[in-house]
Amino acid sequence: MRAPNDSKGRRAGALIVLAVGLAGLAISATVVTTQLLPRQFTAGQQQQIKNWEIASRWQQLPAGRIFPATVGYQLSNAVLEDATPLSLQALRIGIAPQSGCGTGVTTAAAAALLRRDGCKAVLRATYVDATWSYVMTVGVAVLPSDAAARSASQGLSRPRLAAADGITGTGGTAARGALNAGVRVVRYGGTAAGTYDYNRQISASFADGPYLIMYAAGYADNRPRVPVAEDHYADAEMTSLAAGVAQSVAGTLGVQPPSPHCPGAPGC
Repeated sequence: MRAPNDSKGRRAGALIVLAVGLAGLAISATVVTTQLLPRQFTAGQQQQIKNWEIASRWQQLPAGRIFPATVGYQLSNAVLEDATPLSLQALRIGIAPQSGCGTGVTTAAAAALLRRDGCKAVLRATYVDATWSYVMTVGVAVLPSDAAARSASQGLSRPRLAAADGITGTGGTAARGALNAGVRVVRYGGTAAGTYDYNRQISASFADGPYLIMYAAGYADNRPRVPVAEDHYADAEMTSLAAGVAQSVAGTLGVQPPSPHCPGAPGC
C-alpha cells in the first residue's frame, strides 16, 4: 500500500514538469511569432534607407523622368501687373549624355570644387519656353551627401569663381552681370540652341539632398544682345523658366520617400 505523501509528491512533480513544459512551449511560440513578424526599423535605420533611396535615384530613374518632356511654371502677377500669375510651359529639346564633373561645369575652378566634394557625375538637359524666345540648361551634379552638396553650392556662389567668359570691364575687372561658375550649357542643332549666347545668361545653383541643381538661361532668338538685367520683363520670364525647370528636377530627385517598412523596403 502506497503512502499518501508519496502520491501527493508524484502529483506535485508532474504538475511542475507540466508547468515547465508549457512555459517552454510559450517561449518557443513567442520566438517563432517574432521571427514571422515583419522586421521593424529604428528611426536611424529608416533615415538611412531614405537617404540611400534618394541618393540612388539619379541611376535608377530614366532620364526622361528626371528631365520631363514638359515642365509647367508661372510668371509672377507682379511682373504682369495683373491679378493672377500666368501659367506657362517649358519644352525639353534634348538630354545630354552623362558627363564627368570636370566637363559638366564652366570653369576649372568649379570642376576642382566639385571633385573636392566627391562629385560622381553631372546630368544635363536643355529646355525652351513655348515661344522659343528663351533657352536654358539645367544640370545636376551628383554628390555623396547632403553636406557635400551644400558645400559645393556655397563654393559655386563665391565671387572668386565668377565665370565672365572673357568679358571684362575697365581695368580688367569682371564686367557687371558676369555669371557665377555653374553648369556648362548643352548646345543642340536648331534655331534655339544655335543662337544661345552664354555671356548673356542668368546663372544659379542650389542644393537639394545630395544633389547640386545648377541652371543657366539666355535668349534663344535674334534679339539684340543687351544685358538681361536691363530688361525687367525678359529677366523675370527667363528666371521663371529656369527656376521652374530646376525646381521640377529637384522635386523628382530630392523628394523624401515614405517611411520604409517590411515587406518591400531594402533590408527586409
